Amino acid sequence: MQVEETPLKDCYLLKPSVFKDKRGIFLESYNRKVFEEAIGIRDEFVQDNQSVSRYGVLRGLHFQTGEFAQAKLVRVIHGKVLDVVVDLRPGSPTFKKVYKVVLDDENLLQLYIPKGFGHGFITLSDISVFAYKCDRYYTPGAEGGIIYNDPDLAIDWQFPEEKMIISDKDLQQPTFKKLFE
Repeated sequence: MQVEETPLKDCYLLKPSVFKDKRGIFLESYNRKVFEEAIGIRDEFVQDNQSVSRYGVLRGLHFQTGEFAQAKLVRVIHGKVLDVVVDLRPGSPTFKKVYKVVLDDENLLQLYIPKGFGHGFITLSDISVFAYKCDRYYTPGAEGGIIYNDPDLAIDWQFPEEKMIISDKDLQQPTFKKLFE
């Protein structure tokens, strides 16, 4: 596994070893021992989630709060997304900074997102199958979010806003300023 630091503290881009032959490919998407050795993090993932989204679906920006904050390991099984994370940890040297990366079924990249980050993605292919591991169980009362088009974060989703498909819930999220200032 290759590991690359992102510009955000404690957030890593991972490329698993991929074995290709005439039959197709094989990769180990997660091995706790290799993961711990590669980035020195000992998260115990307890929940796997998967979503299927069509072209233009934007999900986010989401996070869990307090003791229910989640670290995540995310990847795309099928399709292509623009994945976006925001450091929401006051006191972090990268607080309020944004990082974006394309995850797809060709580059097979994975993103490790530590606790205290907001996360979202937009589907750039006809369909995406997005999978993620969490180190804490989802807790409805601990849900948090920030509006996708927050002016202070100024995220370029690289997609025409008028063609985005966004849930009513995500359209009602507060601004960064309302949550943190």
